[in-house]
Parts: sequence; C-alpha cells; structure tokens
Amino acid sequence: MGCFVWGFVTDFFTYETTKSVVVKSWSVGIINRIVQVLIIAYFIGYVFMYEKAYQTTDTGIESSVMTKVKGFGRHYDRIMDVADYVFPPEGTNVFCIMTRLYVTENQFQGRCPDSWPFTCKMDEDCKKHYGSVLASGAITGKCLIEDNESPGFCEIEGWCPTENEALISKPMPDIRNFTIFIKNSINFPLFDVTRGNFPSTMTSDEIKKCTYHPEESPFCPIFRVGDILNYTGQTVEKIIEKGGEIGINIEWKCNLDLDLDYCVPLYSFTRLDKPFEKNAISKGYNFRYARYYKSDNGTEYRTLYKVFAIRFDVIVTGNAGKFDMVPTLINVVAALTSIGLGTVLCDIILLNFLKGADQYKAKKFEEVSQAQIEASLTPSPGSQLSLKPGIKSSLDSGMPSLSISDQPV
Repeated sequence: MGCFVWGFVTDFFTYETTKSVVVKSWSVGIINRIVQVLIIAYFIGYVFMYEKAYQTTDTGIESSVMTKVKGFGRHYDRIMDVADYVFPPEGTNVFCIMTRLYVTENQFQGRCPDSWPFTCKMDEDCKKHYGSVLASGAITGKCLIEDNESPGFCEIEGWCPTENEALISKPMPDIRNFTIFIKNSINFPLFDVTRGNFPSTMTSDEIKKCTYHPEESPFCPIFRVGDILNYTGQTVEKIIEKGGEIGINIEWKCNLDLDLDYCVPLYSFTRLDKPFEKNAISKGYNFRYARYYKSDNGTEYRTLYKVFAIRFDVIVTGNAGKFDMVPTLINVVAALTSIGLGTVLCDIILLNFLKGADQYKAKKFEEVSQAQIEASLTPSPGSQLSLKPGIKSSLDSGMPSLSISDQPV
C-alpha cells in the first residue's frame, strides 16, 4: 500500500513538455497541409466573410409599424370602404381585411330555439347539454318542436334570433386590388442608428404612383393585396372563402462598416396558417363583433357580424454589425489554435497506421528521471550522446528526424 501511494505521489508531481520530431513522410505532410488549408479557408470564408465575426452585433432592434389600407369593394349590394372592412381601424402592425360577412340583425335578449348544434326529441335530450359552450346561449333544458316529422331544437336564453350560417354570403373579390401602405422605422440602440423603410428623398407623388415589386420597386412601401397573396403561393379565390393569416416579414441586415444607404429592408411573405390549410375544422380566420342600439320603447337590440378575413401580421426582424477589435482578436486566436488540429490528426495516423509507429512513439514520448539529468551533467571523458541505430539526426535544425514508410501496417 505504501509503494502504491508513493508511486501515485511521484507520478503526480511530474512535468510534461512538448518535443519536436520532424517526420519526413509525403502522405502525412500532405494530410497536415490539407487540414490546415481547410481550417484557414473555413475561418476566412465562413467565420470572417459570411458570419462577419470581426464585428460587434446589435440584435435588439427597436421597431415601429404603421399601416393604412385603401380600396373599395362591393358586398351585400353596397359599396364598402376602409371603415367597413378593416379591423382595427388604428393601422397597427396586425390588422384584418374582411373577405366575407354574415349579418344577423335585430337580436334582442330573450328565449328562442338554437338552430345549431343540438337537436332533440324531448327535454331530456337538451338537459344533458347544460353548460355547453357550443350553444348560442345558455341552454334552458326545453326542447322546442315545430312538427312531429322533424326533430326539434334546444331552447337557449340569450340573444335571439340566433345566428344562421345557412344563409348564402358571397365573398368580396375586389380585395385583390386593395393596397396596403406600410411605414416602418427601426433603431439599433447600440450604434444609435435609425432607418426608415423608404428613402427620405422619395416624394409624395412617387409614393402614390409606385407599387412594390421585388426587382423593379423594392423600396416602394405600397403593396397590392393580390400581389402579396401571389408571393405566398396563394390566390384570392383560394383564401377569400374562409380567410387566412399572412405574414409580411421586414428584415433588416445592416453592415455599418459600409455606407448607411446600404442599410435597407428586405421583404418576404408567408402564409402563417399553412399547416391548417387542409384541416376539416378551424380553417381560415374569422371573428365576431356586434353593434348595439335601443328602440324607442327602450328595448336593447344588436346587429351581430361574423367576419371572415385575411389577417396580416407585419413582422420586423434584423441586426446590425460594426467592426470591433475584441471579437476580431478572439476569432484570430481561435483560428490559429484550430490549425493545430492538423497535428492531432497526423499524430493519430503516425501512431496507429504507418510502419515505424513504434519508432515514432519512442522519439515522441520519452521519460527523463532526475538521475539521468544528474548523470548527463557529469559525462565520462570521451563520451557523447548518440541516437539509436537507424535514426538520423537533423543537425541543422536541432531536432531529431525520422524517416518513416508511407505504407500502412
């Protein structure tokens, strides 16, 4: 046990240092240089040029979006303007344009049959649906039957008459010609840089006459709804029946080492509800709202609207970068350190796959004891250090040189 502890102590208090061995092998040398070239190419091409790792990056973009829709459409034999079909009217970064509408007029508080979803033949059929959130009101538990040949409907207490979606409601195809004006301002607080999504030199007449096109007018802030749908792979006819959700993405990628005029937005368009496009339920996008009024006798009425709409989400993302010495030095050091991976790979090949591996191990790993050091300090007369037979010494470089066969064992 004492010998074991003493051996552990002596092994622990040791010092390791590197030893240079020149290996004259074409295959190992070529592999070493190829690995080094690949590492250097990776850092120069990808890390520095593509990722711009020499820059400090600000990803905390601050953004403000204002929208405005224009256009006229015909629905229910009436001409509708933005006050009729845009929700909400404030012009935020999330807004809806109506495509189809169900209107239930003159609703009042009372009791009436619910045409959907529960049918009945007796009161017991309705009582089991107490508290259901699928009904149009609170179920009273009474079954209302008009005649014996058809099933009845459960009575509800709430706004009557209930909504009837069996009525035909045609969509508004004029939506394809509506236009959306988007004003987006952004700020990168780290660099105190503020930009807008269209040039400050653009005049009012130029804005009124232009329409966004990714190649011909990439900085025009006015977008035609039909074009937006086409960019997402959709058509007006395909989406106006049930509605949908469209994302307008504004991406800012700014290299502040260049002129600020190159800090411009890049637009892209996606259908956000595409995963549910083929679902049998919860398809598209719709919501309800009501308008209230009172009659002369004080009875409260309301008109209920069920709106199918295209919801637009304006999503702003981006980052800005500028040269900084600190990340540059960090990545240069990382590149120089990574070049050493070539040495690790070559050592694995030399130690395991080439002839002369044992000879290489003997030269690379050598133990020197204190006794050997003291003996070398008092050499006998006429003695000299010599290498093992078969190993040549590189006198001009001061490092041992090995000649090892390139053929695998």
